[in-house]
Amino acid sequence: MFNKLYIYFDKLEDRIRFRLSHRPIAYALIGGVGVVLVWKGVWETAEYFPILFGPVSLVIGIIILLMTGLLVSFFIGDSFLISGLKKEKKLIEKTESEIRSEKDILEDIEEKITQIEKEIHTQKNIPE
Repeated sequence: MFNKLYIYFDKLEDRIRFRLSHRPIAYALIGGVGVVLVWKGVWETAEYFPILFGPVSLVIGIIILLMTGLLVSFFIGDSFLISGLKKEKKLIEKTESEIRSEKDILEDIEEKITQIEKEIHTQKNIPE
C-alpha cells in the first residue's frame, strides 16, 4: 500500500517539476509559497509546546542541524566551503587576467569535449 502511494506521488512530482521547469518564475513563486507555509506550520506547531520558546528552541535547532550535517552547509553554502578548502580567491579578489585565463581554460575543455563527441559519433557512424 505504502509503495503504491510512494510511486504515485513520485510520478506526480516528476510531472509537476517537468511542467514548472519551463516556467521558472512561476516555479520560484510556487516554491517560495510552499517553503513559507512549511515554516509557518513549524512555527505554529512549536507554539503548542511551552518548552520550545527562546533559548531552548535555539539550542534544540542547533543540535538538530549539527547532527544532520546541515548547519554549515545551510548557513554558509557548499560552494564557499569548497572554494575555501581549495584556497581559491573570491571573484572580487581575482584580477581580470585570472578571470580571462579561467575562461580560456573552460573554452579549451569545451572544445576538447566537442572533438571527443565528434570522434565517438564517427566511430559509431552516428549522424551529428
